[in-house]
Amino acid sequence: MHELTLEELTALLNVFERAGSSDDQVEADLLARIKTQHAEKEELASMDFDDCLGGACKL
Repeated sequence: MHELTLEELTALLNVFERAGSSDDQVEADLLARIKTQHAEKEELASMDFDDCLGGACKL
């Protein structure tokens, strides 16, 4: 299975938002995992890898 891109994760979050809330625990867990992965991908996309020069990288 391949990793989802930032755009794909954003699309999934939009689908969840349009669908509304649910009391289903599996759906809630999936939404939480998608939100976490989305935040991590956003952080990576916003990083300036020039900051990593000289071994001072946050990674």
